[in-house]
Amino acid sequence: MKSGLAEKQFTELNSIIQKMNTFNYKSLSTIMRRQNTYKFSEKLHEDYEYIEGRLSKGHKYDLTTSIFDKLPEIFLDDVDNKEDYMQIIGRSNGKRVYKWIRRAYIRPNDTLLKYKVVLPKSNGSGAIGEVLSTHLIGYTQTFISLGSFDNYLEVNNCLKYIKSKFARTMLGILKITQDNPPAKWKYVPLQDFTESSDIDWSKSISEIDRQLYKKYGLNEEEINFIEEKVQEME
Repeated sequence: MKSGLAEKQFTELNSIIQKMNTFNYKSLSTIMRRQNTYKFSEKLHEDYEYIEGRLSKGHKYDLTTSIFDKLPEIFLDDVDNKEDYMQIIGRSNGKRVYKWIRRAYIRPNDTLLKYKVVLPKSNGSGAIGEVLSTHLIGYTQTFISLGSFDNYLEVNNCLKYIKSKFARTMLGILKITQDNPPAKWKYVPLQDFTESSDIDWSKSISEIDRQLYKKYGLNEEEINFIEEKVQEME
């Protein structure tokens, strides 16, 4: 029974892959940023010369997964004047938390002042249809991000897309481990997330899925496979 089910899943996924290969599409991975996007600036080390001694050798600029616990005087729970600060999402004591840091202590990058979807670098079992967490915020090496958008509408459309059953099916083709690097998103086609898109992003995620099935010419058997195997996510 299990062998037959696995064979059927492979057959259906292979059918979808072959169909997608007929489209000349860019991959969603082309707008992804890795987990080391955010780094400390030189200003931090000028103001706190002793801090380098707390950090691992060769990682004085990295926002590592344990950085909140290593530098509690730099990452604050709250601040009065938020204008000079930015929030970073990371982990502390095994929990996902937000901390405030002076903007001057983070090196500028092309996503710093942009909207983006933030995802855990490692997520779930890697099974097809797993749930992805999302935020619009700076992040430590625990996370990766999608996009560098100018407005909330576009980033929200991107968020809807990665919640779709179609996108998570395409991610599941290569994602067999917990790791979530850009390479695993190779088969997820990039979409136009603007108002000029051929997808009406104002619709519900289930309706967006139906538009994507039609766009890529999936047949009834392929659609039923996705609908049955992938958990709905709103």
